[in-house]
Amino acid sequence: MLDAVVATRWLDSVQQTLEPWPWAYTLLVLAALALAAWLANFVTKKILLRGLRKLVSRLPGHSAGNEGGNNLRVISRLSNVVPSMVIAAGIRIVPDLPPELVAFVIGACRAWAVLTVALAVSHALDAANDLYERRPDARNKPIKGYLQVVKIIVFVIAGLSIVATLLGVKLGPLVTGLGAATAVLMLIFQDTILSLVASVQISGDGRVRLGDWIEMPSQNADGDVIDIALHTITVQNFDKTITTIPTKKLVTESFKNWRGMQEAGGRRIKRSLYLDQHSVGFVDAPMLAELEQFAVLGDYLRGKQAELQQYNADLQAKGVAAVNARRVTNLGTFRAYVERYLQHHPGIHTEMTLLVRQLQPTTQGLPLEIYCFTRSTAWGEYEGVQSDVFDHLLAILPTFGLRVFQESSDAMLMAGQQRLAAAE
Repeated sequence: MLDAVVATRWLDSVQQTLEPWPWAYTLLVLAALALAAWLANFVTKKILLRGLRKLVSRLPGHSAGNEGGNNLRVISRLSNVVPSMVIAAGIRIVPDLPPELVAFVIGACRAWAVLTVALAVSHALDAANDLYERRPDARNKPIKGYLQVVKIIVFVIAGLSIVATLLGVKLGPLVTGLGAATAVLMLIFQDTILSLVASVQISGDGRVRLGDWIEMPSQNADGDVIDIALHTITVQNFDKTITTIPTKKLVTESFKNWRGMQEAGGRRIKRSLYLDQHSVGFVDAPMLAELEQFAVLGDYLRGKQAELQQYNADLQAKGVAAVNARRVTNLGTFRAYVERYLQHHPGIHTEMTLLVRQLQPTTQGLPLEIYCFTRSTAWGEYEGVQSDVFDHLLAILPTFGLRVFQESSDAMLMAGQQRLAAAE
């Protein structure tokens, strides 16, 4: 009490001393108020931020390089409320100021406090998202889109509150007056509403998750999902470019998600060798002797020969002409070889579908399709296994008396020249 009396007497004496200069005392009080606001801000930040650093350092998952993250920014923003409140409380005691100016400064300080709290809430939501993304299942159900909706609501309320404060009206009547503009607001936030609905659907059914490889030709996207937000999905393409896709497009348009392939543990090879149909024929004795040396074909050839001998013996017993006899073909034997080769290949997933089949002949030759799955889904390893398989098959084709078909090939010309040379 005594200190207050002493301070009041001191202020009175200062005011009497500066009485010849009417604005000097006012400026002095304003300077003292600004100094008090600065000291309040400095002390608040020092105490709060230092205490927060100690608290955050004890949290699980804290790293030393994360001290300037969203958690500290929340407190830093909230600390800015203190000087504004000091100014709002102290501006009333500054003498000789117009009442309108005092009212404006108080309103501006309150508006600044509302904006600061809104920014602090925004940083708090970012911090909550950072903590959530540390969970193992966070990539399956991201919440970033929902938090962005909350941010929009917070800033809309903050904006209305600031306008009401500066205009000197209550928030309730202002919100009521905006009811007539609801249709306009819905039109303005149309994309946000559609994106929110799409975000809920995407999060609910898990059609897209962080880290998924998606392919969407209509949006020039072919790569990994690196961010899921309210309005956009960000994809880093394999050429390292970035594509942003409107969230609603993933609901209204089709796209391919390769996550199923990665989770299955096998990536499909579906590729054909186009064979020259003129090279298909029966296996003669010398070729049969050579093919019997393949370890993977031993059981097949023995079983096939036993089957054909029994069938042909039955025909002969019935007196049917020998032209009706069945014989081993080079293409059938090659199909059996390819199937067994794939079954023994370390890079092929033998527990998944494995087919070697003929497709409809075309003018480009007879397609022999290899349909199987590699054990590795990684792009580089997958391409390596696929290339290794077809390198081998193309190289071994001549052993079976087969040729690949290509439009610019001179194989037929060379074969004709060889036949002429042999005839001479």
